[in-house]
Amino acid sequence: MAKNTDKNSYTIIFAIIMVLVVGSLLAGVAQGLKSKIDLNERFEKQQNILYAMGVNQNEGEGDVVFVSTDKVEADFNTYIKKQLVIQGDQVTEDKDAYLIDLKQEETKAKDPNYQRRLPLFVGEKDGETTYVIPMRGKGLWDAIWGFVAIDKNYTVQGVFFDHKGETPGLGGEIKQRYFMDDFTGEQIMSNDVFKGIEVAKGNNDPLNTIKDDNEVDAIAGATITGNGITAMIKKDLRMYLPYLETLKK
Repeated sequence: MAKNTDKNSYTIIFAIIMVLVVGSLLAGVAQGLKSKIDLNERFEKQQNILYAMGVNQNEGEGDVVFVSTDKVEADFNTYIKKQLVIQGDQVTEDKDAYLIDLKQEETKAKDPNYQRRLPLFVGEKDGETTYVIPMRGKGLWDAIWGFVAIDKNYTVQGVFFDHKGETPGLGGEIKQRYFMDDFTGEQIMSNDVFKGIEVAKGNNDPLNTIKDDNEVDAIAGATITGNGITAMIKKDLRMYLPYLETLKK
């Protein structure tokens, strides 16, 4: 006898079976690709850290061009001389410090008994030492993050920013060169007092020639994202001040 496929029960059972089959297939594909996904994430972090300290393949004033994935691991090991983890008064070396999840550490730090782990990357380029600090904050719609490279005099040598869901053409411009390049040469201190760097509207320096005002020009129409960058820099760099102050001794 033929099955009655018009019944609601048949439709529901068929849908459940298809969900289980498709779900199992997707889970299998994801598991099979996990090692490749993890590798790509490691390469991306290495590219971002190197970019902040000026190791990239940029030409002229065009697009952001990272070190290629076939070279990034070797370049990372060449330019990054130490990976440190700061935890309270303790500073230790850890070759996988770049894999520390800032979001997880921020969540754990809500427990007053937990000392947050702060990764720090000591790089060397053209005979000069730079200290690359990772950051994470909140933009208009979702998370923003990045890296800032400074020297022992607290002068910014370069930055890299990225975002999860900022508006294209507005807040999404934080990852464009014309914005990131403005940070190079800026100071995070003023008269030995920590100021960070403010993304400021109408700072009367659109060409960013003034480097001791602790400001860069804001992106038009992206006020909240710019405020997020300002807050992120001040919040996260402040945590590294005790270590950075030792560089002057």
